[in-house]
Amino acid sequence: MELLREVFVKWLLEDAPHGDLTSELLIPRDCKVKAVVIAKSSGVAACIEDLCEVLELLGIKVECKIRSGQEFNYGDVLMFLEGSARSILLVERTLLNLLSYLFGVATSTRNLLNKVRVINKNVRLAATRKIPPGLRYLVKKAVAYGGGDTHRFSLSDAILVKDNHIAILGGVSNAVKTAKEKASFMHKVEVEVKSLEEAIEAIEAGADVIMLDNMSVEECSNVLNELKRRGLRDKVIIEVSGGIGFDNIADYAKLDVDVISTSRITMNPERVDLSLDVIEVIKY
Repeated sequence: MELLREVFVKWLLEDAPHGDLTSELLIPRDCKVKAVVIAKSSGVAACIEDLCEVLELLGIKVECKIRSGQEFNYGDVLMFLEGSARSILLVERTLLNLLSYLFGVATSTRNLLNKVRVINKNVRLAATRKIPPGLRYLVKKAVAYGGGDTHRFSLSDAILVKDNHIAILGGVSNAVKTAKEKASFMHKVEVEVKSLEEAIEAIEAGADVIMLDNMSVEECSNVLNELKRRGLRDKVIIEVSGGIGFDNIADYAKLDVDVISTSRITMNPERVDLSLDVIEVIKY
């Protein structure tokens, strides 16, 4: 939490490198107020406890009225704040930007997952590593609060053999076998494939997971049918990824896949509108 506070302070410095000129001109240093964060649209809360703790560390008294993972509606009060008027106005935009984005991630994840679960109760909806720099920890948590799978957090914690690895090592089989030989027993090996031939090669080389990357629904269906015919389907976890969003995720959910991953939930989440309003001046 101390690390998150340090990052939050850096964001504040970006927004107010030499202080908040307007508030410092208009508001006395010892002015204290009460304020609320209000929902201007419906959504799913995420990481609100993390941000409440950061505000407390910055000297603002906070009371969360909702927990991460809970749904809220237009007009709901999500958070009470009390403290220095200058401090609350200083953090206002940074706080709302973060909450709005993180709530959007959780909301988009929940809405996409609901769409998938109507068709396939067993498939996982996962995030990708396409996340704005500096927000990974919070964004992955927001995905989880929305009901999604975080996938790998970073390059450091999972093995995913991609097209450039394959190009350098001269083929799928060599890349997978090398990874299996050198990896710890703790790590599964996933490989990104772009054709039926690569899928078969990856499975026969010992891959634990294959990702059908940027394939159409028809192409994925053809790969799955052939893997079943060869008795290979149940030897691996199968993930589909690439170009998947609200308009076509239902079609992918109808396939016999285990995981659907998409950057739609992190790079272009639904907009969740929030507002911070001062409701009482305690001391002027």
